[in-house]
Amino acid sequence: MVDPDYTDYIERTKIKMEKTIDALKKDFQQIRSGRANPAMLEEIKVEYYGALTALNQLATISTPEPRLFVINPYDKASIKNIEKAIQNSGLGLTPNNDGVVIRVNLPELTGERRKELVKLVKQKSEDKKIAIRNIRRDINDDIKKEVQNASQDEVKSLMDQIQKITDSYIGQISEVTSTKEKEITTV
Repeated sequence: MVDPDYTDYIERTKIKMEKTIDALKKDFQQIRSGRANPAMLEEIKVEYYGALTALNQLATISTPEPRLFVINPYDKASIKNIEKAIQNSGLGLTPNNDGVVIRVNLPELTGERRKELVKLVKQKSEDKKIAIRNIRRDINDDIKKEVQNASQDEVKSLMDQIQKITDSYIGQISEVTSTKEKEITTV
């Protein structure tokens, strides 16, 4: 068993890896699937009185239907800028402005676009797996530098625990990725 003094390394590892999983989930929310999700639009930057501001700070974003966004700006003067930002976002969306709210229909995904999105999901997943492995490497380096009075067996045991935690989080990434891929490919 690992000395209680070394539990800090395990806790730090779990905290950092958990943040990586959370970041991946947030990334995946912004990747389009067949259904409208307000997170897809939240990070769009809108020119608002000379400053780039996140859309979710300028308007409420709702999804009254599975493939429809309704964006209700707090300041009606910003409606044209919001519309322009959505058009220029690279999401392939066409906003309809009625002067009060903006409606955005989510077009049906083509087979080719679904494949591109799955590729993007796999790339983001691989990036996060690399981040998890880097966390493991950094913690192991810290252990080698900082743990002075421990036997080699204790250090090895600690590193083995770190590896088990790493494997667990890599497994979580695979599960989240698989779920998102199914969501994208389901017609």
